[in-house]
Amino acid sequence: MKPHLLRRLAALIFVGLVAASVEAQTSAQERAANLRQQLSEVHAKQTELETRLQQLEEDLKPENIEKTLAGVGSTKPEELREQRRRQLEIEKKSVQARLDQLSTSRTRLEAGILQADAAVYHSSAAPATVETEKAAGPGKSTSGRTASPTSRNVQRRARRHKRPKMRPR
Repeated sequence: MKPHLLRRLAALIFVGLVAASVEAQTSAQERAANLRQQLSEVHAKQTELETRLQQLEEDLKPENIEKTLAGVGSTKPEELREQRRRQLEIEKKSVQARLDQLSTSRTRLEAGILQADAAVYHSSAAPATVETEKAAGPGKSTSGRTASPTSRNVQRRARRHKRPKMRPR
């Protein structure tokens, strides 16, 4: 191929890599924002359920069950109290199970947010790395060192020979 076609091809590949990196960064940012929104919703639901759990615990106290059934006339008030207590216990277990699920979901969402943030960071660092390496030239890394071990050895030898030798007097 001709040199100008090779340069053009290299430029197109570079632009494609940068575009893919920007797209990955945008999608990772969107995913992180979506996960944060979900985490906010989970937190709100968790707070709501914790409040309901406290209310149920208060309602389960014997004096409160009795107050609830005070206006209801029955020949067997003990059975009514026991039935009310069972209903409250069942609801309490259900709320506790939902809280446990939300806690698990919250943990998963927090881990997902960390991963999405890391992906955003890595994708934002990727274009800078590619541009810096391109500017450094072929065979060079961003730290300025040569890529191949052989070239490193050549540079070491060159540095040794450039140093002025100090002789004791």
